[in-house]
Amino acid sequence: MPERKPRKDAVRNRAAVLAAADELFARCESPGSVTMADVAAVAGVGKATLFRAFGDRTGLIHALYETRLEPIRTAIEEGPPPLGPDTPPQQRVPALLDAVLCFKIDHRHLALALEGTGGDSPYRAEHYERWHGTLRDLLERVPGFGDGDFTAHALLAATRADLVEHLVGQRHTSRERMRAQLAALTARILAPGN
Repeated sequence: MPERKPRKDAVRNRAAVLAAADELFARCESPGSVTMADVAAVAGVGKATLFRAFGDRTGLIHALYETRLEPIRTAIEEGPPPLGPDTPPQQRVPALLDAVLCFKIDHRHLALALEGTGGDSPYRAEHYERWHGTLRDLLERVPGFGDGDFTAHALLAATRADLVEHLVGQRHTSRERMRAQLAALTARILAPGN
């Protein structure tokens, strides 16, 4: 039996809901203040439509996060242009971390909402596992580096949404300064002899 296509109004409603949620998270003071009722009102749909499509607030946050992650998948999995999959890991590791950091800076309230969705562990999220696995594999390709599992977790911890929010939102650290600091940390870790 062929797979049923979603109705046009369902596709339109889903797009409106994701756009509304994105707008609300982008301009909120606290990600916890964005409710399903707020999203439904801005999207112009009923709350029942929202719950049918996403299940709950966590489902909505996950769906929105996944749509926003799409543009950086290539940068993380293959390396941003002009880098590619054959670029040495010493160049791809900092590029991957920079892509993750920039994503978290640009979408910090959404990232905070995702990392704070109750019982979910950020370490078991699909995107985190993908980032960690790619980073770990790259680190283990660095000559003489050895076990990259812990180091991959430690480097990704430098891009956690709560840290990004603290530095950008509370201490007003600039995007470029954060990127430079993460690049310097990564270079020290990757330096020969460490």
